[in-house]
Amino acid sequence: MLDRKKKIAVLDLYNGIPNQGLRCIREILDKFNARADYQFFDVRTKNEVPDTSYDIYISSGGPGNPLEGDGIWDKKYYSLIDQLWEHNANGDYPKKYVFFICHSYQMVCHHFGLGDITKRKSPSFGVLPIHKTKHGKADELFSKLPDPFFAVDSRDWQLVQPRLKVFEEKGAKILALEKIRTHVEYERAIMAVRFSDEFVGVQFHPEAEPVSMEAHFAKPENEEKVVATYGKRRYDNMMTHIRDTDNLESTYNSIIPGFIDNAIKKIGLSKQLS
Repeated sequence: MLDRKKKIAVLDLYNGIPNQGLRCIREILDKFNARADYQFFDVRTKNEVPDTSYDIYISSGGPGNPLEGDGIWDKKYYSLIDQLWEHNANGDYPKKYVFFICHSYQMVCHHFGLGDITKRKSPSFGVLPIHKTKHGKADELFSKLPDPFFAVDSRDWQLVQPRLKVFEEKGAKILALEKIRTHVEYERAIMAVRFSDEFVGVQFHPEAEPVSMEAHFAKPENEEKVVATYGKRRYDNMMTHIRDTDNLESTYNSIIPGFIDNAIKKIGLSKQLS
């Protein structure tokens, strides 16, 4: 008998703001349409939070302070995360798999008490190098990527000052750090964490696909916005990296597709063994 399609829930934390992230996530998920169905939930503007019946959860990036909510959507969101974590911790099968991107990553790192979420001295924006730790080099999602690898980075906030005792208690591991900056004394942000075998999160945007990203930012109105916010030099540098498609292609093809593929396979294997 054929195994049923897996169910994927996408938690949209963009607060109704137009973005490229959700479109890129949808394009990735469409590649799995023979193996999985997906549904989007507007968490912040409609208080939509899925139940625990889904197999895989993708939690998006988003704008604003990750330490703030309205007391409604954020409580529902954290309750879901806790329920999924407890499900896995209790040894229930099949396991629930969750991937956190940028804003979601900051929220869950704060929720789990893994370190300090602080506002950066200046926003980070562009296609930037990310360095793997020893755990990252061995991780199933990062092992095939070069070191450093490149990804779209867009953030005003960051995870620093890791509480290593909490990491150890949870079994979490730091997978990647931001670029080495020898000319400044600021602490390097933690760019990726594996919270457990089933939960993983990243500070950057692995869903960014170079061809569509170039077309998007090449539009005059979008170029104008970026230059007005970050300056012409940073815009030109970003476009150079985007046009060198190898910089983003491997990240785009490896991380989220790898996460989904691994989750589907492990869920299928657990059902065979149960």
